[in-house]
Amino acid sequence: MQRSAQLITAEWLITSSETGVRSLRDGAVHVDSNGLIAAVGASTALRESLRHSGEPHTVIELGASILMPGLVNTHTHAAMTLFRGAADDMALTDWLQQRIWPMEAALVDESFVTVGTQLAAAEMLLGGTTTCADMYFYPKAAANAYLSMGLRAQLALPILDFPTRYAADSDAYLALGLDARDQFKGEALLSFALGPHAPYTVSDATFGRINAYAAELGMVVHTHLQETAQEVTDAIAKDGVRPTERLQRNGTLSPDFVGAHAVHLNDADIALIAKHGASIVHCPSSNLKLASGIAPVSAMLKAGVNVALGTDGAASNNRLDLFEEMRLMALLAKVQSNDATAVTAAQAFHAATLGGARALGLASQIGSTEVGKAADLIAVGIARVGMTPLYDPISHVVYAATRDDVSDVWVGGDQRVANRSLAANADRALNESRPVINAIAERVRALQPSAPKKSSDSSTISA
Repeated sequence: MQRSAQLITAEWLITSSETGVRSLRDGAVHVDSNGLIAAVGASTALRESLRHSGEPHTVIELGASILMPGLVNTHTHAAMTLFRGAADDMALTDWLQQRIWPMEAALVDESFVTVGTQLAAAEMLLGGTTTCADMYFYPKAAANAYLSMGLRAQLALPILDFPTRYAADSDAYLALGLDARDQFKGEALLSFALGPHAPYTVSDATFGRINAYAAELGMVVHTHLQETAQEVTDAIAKDGVRPTERLQRNGTLSPDFVGAHAVHLNDADIALIAKHGASIVHCPSSNLKLASGIAPVSAMLKAGVNVALGTDGAASNNRLDLFEEMRLMALLAKVQSNDATAVTAAQAFHAATLGGARALGLASQIGSTEVGKAADLIAVGIARVGMTPLYDPISHVVYAATRDDVSDVWVGGDQRVANRSLAANADRALNESRPVINAIAERVRALQPSAPKKSSDSSTISA
């Protein structure tokens, strides 16, 4: 069904571009019938312009709200939402080897990925995320799940040098992933990247093939990078160089490279990343929870590195909440550098929006309220006590707002959240998945070291 043009007005509008983040009182966005931003500016002027043009349109008056670009979650493992709380308060190695990998081996299949991704997409949409970069198994199942929920996603096709339930070897991972890309490449809401898990799980030979495909197909390469100190120590012992230098030597670093976490970077690592125009995804909550450390974000920004924000998966964060990540990015950088100006609210906002879009190679399409881009927009309410008074809407979004303040969400001009409720089609898709989610939750409980007896657990999702 053809959508009509829309004029969305709000008490405040936050615009952003590569030249900076700005706010406008009584602003508006004109969205055309194709779901693209046609004009941005003062609401009075845009109302008058549309009146004179005679273009049929719907006016949506948000009132006491901030209208702003949708948030970009640049690194997550969406289906792992089904493991939320199943491996808490553990060191990273134990977390992986004793809990996560055994649970994945026992449970992860297409059905798991479908319903887990739908659950994650609902959480992200309701929290103001309009695009995510997802790295996990069974990308065809994930693709269908995102389409059912209406969330924009870039799927990083998983690649490892060892077998899992999903694939037997690197050849199989690449074949399965590229087949998924071919099947869904015409979908406007979906894009694809190559997702080698990490330098310590992928050989130089495999990276060479990945780089060749990336160059041929114009794909981003998205991998975990120097998340822990042990990873760096092991790499030096095995390869004689740090992981970042190894990636530079094997030709992986480029403007189309995305490194997630990047906690343990030194000055030489940062210089290499900046030299090659690569991007880094900061995942502060996950890094804190697993005691991995605090990434040197201020140093990266000073060196000119494009920094984006991610939540990582709910199994290591428990929340897919970019408002929390923005706040932590700014606060942690300040205490780490002993400088209250180290990362500003505007820089954190940029990382959660246009910085993420740039990392994913989508900056020409999303990430800011600019004419010609997709109308991926969110409204943040400002009437509650904790948001009053308001002097600087950008500062408020980063330091005061929460995901619960998000009232409305548009993806490509289509309203996915209205008055804090999912659109009917997404709500219906999630409800249809609830029995499967509940059944998987029972299986996860049974795999816990001290599995409780089955009871009427209030955490089970009910119909």
